[in-house]
Amino acid sequence: MELSHEELRNILSLWDIGTVQELRLINISENRTYLVDASEKFILRQHRNGYHTKIEIESELSWAQSLFDDHIITTPIARAGKNGELVQEVAGTHFALFDFIEGETPSENDNLVPKFKNLGGIAARTHLHSLSWRRPRGFIRKSWDLDTILGQDPFWGRWQDGPNVTPEVAEVLDQAEKQVRSALTNYGKDKERFGLIHADMRLANLLVQDDDLRLIDFDDCGFGWFLFDFAAAVSFIETDPQLPDLLNAWLAGFEELRALDDQDRAIIPSLVILRRLQLLAWIGSHMEATEPTALAPFFARETVGLAEEFLAGRFLS
Repeated sequence: MELSHEELRNILSLWDIGTVQELRLINISENRTYLVDASEKFILRQHRNGYHTKIEIESELSWAQSLFDDHIITTPIARAGKNGELVQEVAGTHFALFDFIEGETPSENDNLVPKFKNLGGIAARTHLHSLSWRRPRGFIRKSWDLDTILGQDPFWGRWQDGPNVTPEVAEVLDQAEKQVRSALTNYGKDKERFGLIHADMRLANLLVQDDDLRLIDFDDCGFGWFLFDFAAAVSFIETDPQLPDLLNAWLAGFEELRALDDQDRAIIPSLVILRRLQLLAWIGSHMEATEPTALAPFFARETVGLAEEFLAGRFLS
């Protein structure tokens, strides 16, 4: 839902941030995100209606706050409104206001290998924290598993309904889905393999400031396979020739803190294909946004190429 600047300024008055000097839309994806310049710089997030409940958003913010307080990562922290609540509800729409942190989003044209080693370490630290963290009472986040990604009513829609999924495309992707289902069913959901994850550590959610890699946007955090965080990290760049190098770098950073066994390593290609199918569904169900519209013409075709490599046992091998 698009709001006028006047409506947004009225919503911002729910926080004690002084006079708003500048208000600018900077991103439309799952949510609408605005840069706010007032007494300081802030980020205002307008949540998509019907996606997360208030308690789910509060749960997200509680984990991010704990990660920050425990010095696990650098991430923006939500500001409480004048009523003491982190999530403000206006006419059925939820809003959250975050501190602004400096940094530049990495480009897929950069040498990403050093950053992915750093990112692997960040993932491992967040996983270790989630394993030991005592979640607050009432904590609720979505689960990202076979049912919610590939089931009959997935959170982001069905990949079969994605753009340009012709019968020929669907035939290949259906075979890949069956193999992914089998592999992940066998891998299982042991607590060392499946737990609370960020679930969207892609380039758009990273900021680089000097040598510091910062993680933002926990909007998709939930319960999933820990190694899904690598699959999410390579979202939209799965066809990049440097993908094996990115994986090796990520694993090097990760295994400095958490050991992996052969089964863990073997499941990663299945998780990348799972994420790719999820993204194909996401594009189809979010065509009102700029990024999905730009990706729509070629994404299904490129996904078939990845699926064929996967089915032949060559993907990330």
